[in-house]
Amino acid sequence: MKKTITKTSILTALLLAVVVLALTPTMQSCKKDNNNTSATATLYDSLGGTTMVSDPSHSGTMIEKGRLGIRSVVDSTIFVIAADTALNGHFTVLLSEVTAGNTSGLTALSNNLTDFFCYATGAQHFTYTGKSMTAAHDPAQNSRMNGKADNHDFDVFVADLVQALIKWAFPAS
Repeated sequence: MKKTITKTSILTALLLAVVVLALTPTMQSCKKDNNNTSATATLYDSLGGTTMVSDPSHSGTMIEKGRLGIRSVVDSTIFVIAADTALNGHFTVLLSEVTAGNTSGLTALSNNLTDFFCYATGAQHFTYTGKSMTAAHDPAQNSRMNGKADNHDFDVFVADLVQALIKWAFPAS
């Protein structure tokens, strides 16, 4: 169990590190006000934070810019994994649903992962209420998972995540 928690921490740290490195040139420094206090910006703030923008996936709907960026990377990662024969065997339930035209599981997965990363990056308006990473990747605890993920699967996932980040113009290193 400790090994899985460590992997989750590594995954979160990897995603956050890549995002921070990619956005470093565009990040604004925090300024102290006249009372010598400083505002502490979160990573979510540096991704656009709570600035409202049009949601390109839902016409007429506004979305926080930080959430939109995170959701874009999450969705890209899901599609990279779906095409990756080294991992997609774990998601036969989801892939069967999508093939049959049912995207409710895909939408739920995207929303859960987006909530997870929004919360992890410091968003104030989102919480993650999904399964623990251990439970989510264990078929004994998650009937939607086909086969328990192992170290190799995690390594392949990280490579797929990097592919998705590159698609969104994040640097490979």
